[in-house]
Amino acid sequence: MRVTHALERAAIVAANRPATIDADRRRSWGEVRDRVARFAGALQRLGVQPGDRVAVLAMNCDYFFEAYFAIPWAGGVMVPLNTRLAEPELAFQLEDAGVDILLFGREFADVAKSLRAQGRVRMLIGMDGGEAPADHGMDALIAGAQTIPAAQQSDADLAGIFYTGGTTGLPKGVMLSHGNLSAMAVNLLMMIQFDEDCVNFHSAPMFHLADIGILFATMAAGTHVFRRSFDAGDVLEAISNHKVTHCFTVPVMIERLAKHPELEQFDIGSLRMLGYGGSSMPAASLDFARSRFPGVDFIQGFGQTEMAAATMLGPKAHRAGADPAKLRSAGHVCLGYEIRVVDEAGQEVPRGTVGEIVGRGDNVMMGYWNRPEETAEVMRDGWLHTRDAGYMDEDGYIYITDRLKDMIVSGAENVYSIEVENAISHHPSVAESAVIGVPDALWGERVHAVIVLKPGAEGIDIAGLQTFCKQRIASYKCPKSMELRADPLPRSPAGKILKGPLRDAYVEQVSAD
Repeated sequence: MRVTHALERAAIVAANRPATIDADRRRSWGEVRDRVARFAGALQRLGVQPGDRVAVLAMNCDYFFEAYFAIPWAGGVMVPLNTRLAEPELAFQLEDAGVDILLFGREFADVAKSLRAQGRVRMLIGMDGGEAPADHGMDALIAGAQTIPAAQQSDADLAGIFYTGGTTGLPKGVMLSHGNLSAMAVNLLMMIQFDEDCVNFHSAPMFHLADIGILFATMAAGTHVFRRSFDAGDVLEAISNHKVTHCFTVPVMIERLAKHPELEQFDIGSLRMLGYGGSSMPAASLDFARSRFPGVDFIQGFGQTEMAAATMLGPKAHRAGADPAKLRSAGHVCLGYEIRVVDEAGQEVPRGTVGEIVGRGDNVMMGYWNRPEETAEVMRDGWLHTRDAGYMDEDGYIYITDRLKDMIVSGAENVYSIEVENAISHHPSVAESAVIGVPDALWGERVHAVIVLKPGAEGIDIAGLQTFCKQRIASYKCPKSMELRADPLPRSPAGKILKGPLRDAYVEQVSAD
């Protein structure tokens, strides 16, 4: 199944029903299909050939939604860009993927202009009225183009390149096929049981695979509601005004919704489900959310860009009276996929034993773009090695206990410690550093830097370190706290910095305080 099948079906079975709602702008499924088919025709006229990569840099909006389908409709490969990245990071990804055309939202006009001036892309298309400095505006292209039939890709054809951080310090382009994306969406469509009456609010960023709702809500011919950024009050207003039924986000965002002081003033009776990912939800937080959203079901999903939507903790496990121990889990493996916990030799370990989580199925990536060695490192004997440590209990629930690759999950964004350490290493006062994730009440984890200064170097503070790092990496990756050490960092006999003792020392210090 190709990605565009979902839109074609929705336009047939629900041509006049609402497809997208963005502020005061509403479009039916018939209108969306027509705009997508015309924009795809314009892309082909501008030179997009089968397999060409087309990047998108925009906040959540209906234009992004249309581009999501128009690029593969034209036969191209979409490259969604993280809106929180610094310009050098965006430049690297554009060059790495070989992008020729960049679609941008009005918030990114300046950075788009700069990227073109650097020669990173040949052409700019403004997506939502912010045409300058674009070569073309998306609306103008649609108005002047003829509809074309959707390109006939197969399950095995590349649909998108989704960049994720890398342990080498450079991000990797995860190649996902039409079959990969369709399998994820079909699986979730079945497990969540969407239908044409669903109204899905896009809380997760659309550049992120967490917003696979773009596809499965389209398969159901439901309605999509967009806001450019997350604000608890705006979300509640959207739920009330547009009768939103489903919203998928992260635990901290659900807490913000539940704690909103004017919650009772909004009509949220339409809401049927709140989904979350990135981490489990503490029992106390769930209890409070349930009290504020009575009658609303909660679900949790677990996966990674390389193997999205792998497990799910369903509504029953979240309801009052359910086993509280299961709330610490990531749920059961989704239908059609396989999950195992293995030892270093790749052999499955007994239930309750911690090992590495591996998986296989139609949701597993094709590989990393232009990185065959790194692909071979994680894809072994048909299994994707996630480098996440965990165990499976006797009831088949998966528990994540650690991250083998020192990944920090802060507000559902993945931060790779070596990438932050590389940025810090450029500071003239720093001799060595280690970056770890430490508990944070708001974000789940925060980025914490442990730094040893060079002899005689000037001291640094957290504000100065953040300002320095923001020149090289996205702000959300920058340390939110730090500590200076006089002694060298602990190392293994092979010379590798040992982060376990650093985490333990932090916990002991916090406990002592």
